[in-house]
Amino acid sequence: MTTRPGFHLAIPVDDLVKARDFYGGVLGLSEGRSASAWVDWNFYEHQMVTHIVADAARPAVAGHNPVDGHEVPVPHFGLILPIPDFHTLADRLRAADTKFVIEPYVRFADEPGEQWTMFLLDPAGNALEFKAFRDESQIFAK
Repeated sequence: MTTRPGFHLAIPVDDLVKARDFYGGVLGLSEGRSASAWVDWNFYEHQMVTHIVADAARPAVAGHNPVDGHEVPVPHFGLILPIPDFHTLADRLRAADTKFVIEPYVRFADEPGEQWTMFLLDPAGNALEFKAFRDESQIFAK
């Protein structure tokens, strides 16, 4: 796997207990520093922070975009994982009775950029995508 710079992402949540249950319990992420209004997470060696945001009326998903016959939630964030890790995570999510927005499947089969992908929402409605490319050299293939 190519060495990549780490990223930092801060996302809004409306309940830190639910965020801890999901990110720590369901996804199995390690918790870092925290305060009464935020929690740092080790998101596969990247820093992700869940921040309490009072404006719960704000929709986390602004809309959808058609991709490969599915309605992809926008905005969304996630990770590119090795294929075995993708399937391990998918099994973990299924075991936690996760409701997928888009069930794990192979997108762009037999085309450049073939990948496994899955979409889900966290308890605050933030959309996540996890994917795994058959060939990571084709991440940006046309």
